[in-house]
Amino acid sequence: MGEFFSASRRRVLSLLAAAPLLLSFASTSHADGLIEQIKQRGTIVVGTEAAFEPFEFVRDGQIVGYNKDILDYVVSQLGVKLDQLNLPFQGLLPGLLAKKFDVMATSTGINAERAAKYAYTRPTGSFENVIVVRADEERIKKPEDINGMVVATQLASSVQPIIEAYDKELKEKGGKGVGELKLFTSFPETHVALASGQVDAIVIASPSAAVLMKNVPDTYKVVGSIGEFSYLSWVVRPEDKDLREFINAKIGEMKDSGKLKELQLKWFGFEMKTPADGYLPAGAL
Repeated sequence: MGEFFSASRRRVLSLLAAAPLLLSFASTSHADGLIEQIKQRGTIVVGTEAAFEPFEFVRDGQIVGYNKDILDYVVSQLGVKLDQLNLPFQGLLPGLLAKKFDVMATSTGINAERAAKYAYTRPTGSFENVIVVRADEERIKKPEDINGMVVATQLASSVQPIIEAYDKELKEKGGKGVGELKLFTSFPETHVALASGQVDAIVIASPSAAVLMKNVPDTYKVVGSIGEFSYLSWVVRPEDKDLREFINAKIGEMKDSGKLKELQLKWFGFEMKTPADGYLPAGAL
């Protein structure tokens, strides 16, 4: 019996002695931050919707584009490998909060609702919300002409609330408002719907509209813009301040070196605003 109590006492003392070490390890692990965790695992996991040419899209089975070039630079500065997941846009923000990946590196419009819940990086691009119609469309010559028309955009995109607000504005002015708003999983699907006559107009970001008309000339035209000038950013979880600051710093380096301008001219043929401050709405994280 004495040996039993002696052995039990030794085990208790051993656990008590190890407790500070275990607590210290847990504290260190928590304090390391996401960047240290990424470096320890040797890979950064990124969520992207590669369906927004020329920002990010698939060519020959590989994700390419303006944002992919920026991402490659950021990852090279981390010194880790890239695991880039191509996912539907609607699942990216929930997936980020669920920690399915480290950062959402896809073109994400900044708005007040999202900015109160998610942490935006410094913008990688900027845009207007433009109305695009078929080149032979004669009924729609200005934004107000979409009264009673079938209009499309991407589901859960930053453009959706813009067109919904414009629809309300048209009705308040005595118009019919949008006849029907069709929401598609991706922006390329809206292009197809417009070309095939399923919808009368689509609302998309101006850089994408420019590339769309360049790729298929004499097929589409822009008749105007609605809403406010907007910025496109990547998104991280609010608690991952270290990764947000790192990405912001690297985008700043590319801006200062002229690399960002070079990439914009390469992919768009024009420059876009990417300010270091003043791009977040009031109350943003």
